[in-house]
Amino acid sequence: MLKGIDPLLSPELLKLLAEMGHDDALVLADANFTAMSLGAGKPVLRLPGVGMVRTVQAVASVLPLAADVPQPVAYMQVGGTEAPYRSALQREALAMLATEGLEEGQAEAVERFAFYERVKKAYAIVVTGELQPWGNFILRKGVLGDTLRS
Repeated sequence: MLKGIDPLLSPELLKLLAEMGHDDALVLADANFTAMSLGAGKPVLRLPGVGMVRTVQAVASVLPLAADVPQPVAYMQVGGTEAPYRSALQREALAMLATEGLEEGQAEAVERFAFYERVKKAYAIVVTGELQPWGNFILRKGVLGDTLRS
């Protein structure tokens, strides 16, 4: 155990998050997600029995979101709906990210097949135990550091 680190963050997950570079994307997927086929050749970690909001909370506690892009967070648009619809799960997860600094308008709904294309470019996938369909997110990693020196 480490002091100040969410216990949900396993050594494998912490290593994966630390290895990610600026602008790498992390997929947080529900239990029904096709992670193995879409993530072929990528790290795929599993958090069985853990819901999405709890996973978002743990990951966001250590992962800075990209500040140099307008929308560092994407979520899978619920089939048969149009923006700005968000499921209760999506609203809860985005509210959790707001506690870590995500502002209104910095998350975008992405149509299912377009979301899959983004997944193929992601660094890694974390499959949760979330049973709510359409409960998938992509977080783009930002940087930590001081402002530029003159």
